[in-house]
Amino acid sequence: MKILNTNIPTKILEARNKRITANDILESVRQILDKDEQREKNIQRTLSEGSDLSNNEFNIDLLSSEKIFHISDIKKICVLYRLRFLDSNYFKGALPYEALIKIKEIENTHHIELKGFKIMAPSKLFKLENADDPLLFAPIGNDYFYLIHSWGKDLHPFRKLLMWPFKEIENLLITLALFSVVLTLMVPDGLFSPHTTTSEYIMTFFFIFKGVAGMAIFYGFKKGKNFSSSIWNSKYYNA
Repeated sequence: MKILNTNIPTKILEARNKRITANDILESVRQILDKDEQREKNIQRTLSEGSDLSNNEFNIDLLSSEKIFHISDIKKICVLYRLRFLDSNYFKGALPYEALIKIKEIENTHHIELKGFKIMAPSKLFKLENADDPLLFAPIGNDYFYLIHSWGKDLHPFRKLLMWPFKEIENLLITLALFSVVLTLMVPDGLFSPHTTTSEYIMTFFFIFKGVAGMAIFYGFKKGKNFSSSIWNSKYYNA
């Protein structure tokens, strides 16, 4: 007499069928999936509508210190790289599904419902879709925020350098002065007299600097632009 091997999938199926019918288990799974889908819709609605909540009841023992940031740290990076830190309802880019997964994981772990989401991203991401490295935060309280998820590609390695002139008015003036010096040195020797003197170089520099500064001011006023230190948390597009 041949002894048949035990097939575990068959045995576990038999055990399940004794406990519950196939229709009942399908109905249970459907309810679970519907509940999870509704939960995701609630999270997306919270993200799109925003919230004035300034803190979430996190379990401090379950937080990762590497993801906790004070508002001063966030402001510093926003100013350096000309980014904005705004409520999630101003964000017009596509939120990746991984972010929803991270939110659900944190809510399950801490037994809370997260609200008051903030996003750090370039200004254009709050107007139209792009792929530049947004970061999703939730408030802890006392001006501390918890980094939930980041996505997209990294910022350009020269973005910090390119945005340096727009950090403060002093940075812009230094940049304009250096640019004017370069333009002054490019002026051909003897353009105004047979031998250009130091005084003529200085006068030429001030003339060029005035023109360059005038164009910069005109462009700034025309476009309604402001310095990074003033717009990092501004919700207005023409800031």
